[in-house]
Amino acid sequence: MGGFFGVASKEDCLFDLFFGTDYHSHLGTRRGGMAVYGEKGFDRAIHNIENAPFRTKFDKDMQKMKGNYGIGCISDYEPQPLIVRSHHGTFAITTVSKINNTDEIVEKIFTNNNSHFLEMSGGDINPTELVAAIINQKQNLIDGINYALELIDGSLTLMVLTPKGIYGARDKYGRTPLVIGKKDGAFCLSFESFAYQNLGYENYKELGPGEIVVVDENSCKTLVAPGDKMKICTFLWVYYGYPSSSYEGVSVEQMRYNCGKNLAKRDNVRPDIVAGVPDSGTAHAVGYSNESGIPFSRPFIKYTPTWPRSFMPTIQSQRNMIAKMKLIAVHDLIKGKKLLLIDDSIVRGTQLRETTEFLYKSGAKEVHIRPACPPLVYGCKFLNFSRSSSEMDLITRRVIARLEGTEDVSDDVLQQYADPDSPKYEAMVEEIRKELNFTSLRYNRLDDMLAAVGIPEDKLCTYCWNGKDI
Repeated sequence: MGGFFGVASKEDCLFDLFFGTDYHSHLGTRRGGMAVYGEKGFDRAIHNIENAPFRTKFDKDMQKMKGNYGIGCISDYEPQPLIVRSHHGTFAITTVSKINNTDEIVEKIFTNNNSHFLEMSGGDINPTELVAAIINQKQNLIDGINYALELIDGSLTLMVLTPKGIYGARDKYGRTPLVIGKKDGAFCLSFESFAYQNLGYENYKELGPGEIVVVDENSCKTLVAPGDKMKICTFLWVYYGYPSSSYEGVSVEQMRYNCGKNLAKRDNVRPDIVAGVPDSGTAHAVGYSNESGIPFSRPFIKYTPTWPRSFMPTIQSQRNMIAKMKLIAVHDLIKGKKLLLIDDSIVRGTQLRETTEFLYKSGAKEVHIRPACPPLVYGCKFLNFSRSSSEMDLITRRVIARLEGTEDVSDDVLQQYADPDSPKYEAMVEEIRKELNFTSLRYNRLDDMLAAVGIPEDKLCTYCWNGKDI
């Protein structure tokens, strides 16, 4: 995943840019970057944030960088923003993207006489550099940005910083958001709507699918009108989004309350307490508690003073260990209790199994698990949702392969496992329950989760749960 923030201001933009970008730290773990344009031209800084928060790494840069226009990003993968010199002039670019047809695009660009791409340390082409190369295939920036939105299979939302202003473009199906804030003498562009609230900006507009705008210190102009098809990622509400954000006018925190409420309406267990796996599971648990009347409690506390979100290794086994170490148990709230625990999702199941085993060892009588979303049956094609290299990393797919006797399962069969009213679904859930040693397991239903969002279902992407796209 990732997030970004941009500012166009009559005054120096560094204060707003620094803090607005920092407010996106929950969306990425690997790289942070800022690029500005001012009297001395372009300036840029990129740092590794795997072992320290954005603020720590960029504090010195904030003191020396100056400019009226700037863009910043938190990235879960590639170093960015990039500064590019082309026939469009010099510009800086940052993206939130997932590109599934990289090889095809690279071949097309080579055919058009692009000379080379710089490989990153893992041998991959930097996706943001690839987007810049696509843009440079056209005669002007607007056509180039529009071409990139159309050509990329996956998703792409971006900002392009030029001496005349900042271009912003939202993914052609609106899979990821882009919002504009306004205050006296400045406009900002942001992935998360809450990121500019404490900086004095007010909501100005939310870009529609495929919409392209340009902002300067005085105005925000639409250059390409939004399309009418939207498939915004539902996981933005369930997991990714910060509680104080909203997408398409729907509050993340309120959606999570609704989600927990809908879970409780279909449940029949009576635990002693309801708890959420911090952080994203907490609001779901509050909604469940409010609806069921079962007390909400916090048998786990997340240790945050020296364990920032960015401190997460890229190796999955190490990530599991660090995630476990961040959660500190409150033994008095566990011993002798029947617990109902809500997590945002179950991906591989490793962390939740270890959590459950720890709860039993700490004296819990029962551990009932209620994921806030349905079983993840398909790997996400659009948002780098997890670091899984194969769909077989998903616990659902491993269990399905075991039940079917093969990993080569047709989509018709997968659809049966995704149907909460089918025998195959029930068998899958029971196998997961046994494998992870839960007292009981009940997933949220897709229809209940979508109802918790409250916008038309045809505008929501549900691919990872039911394999359905546009």
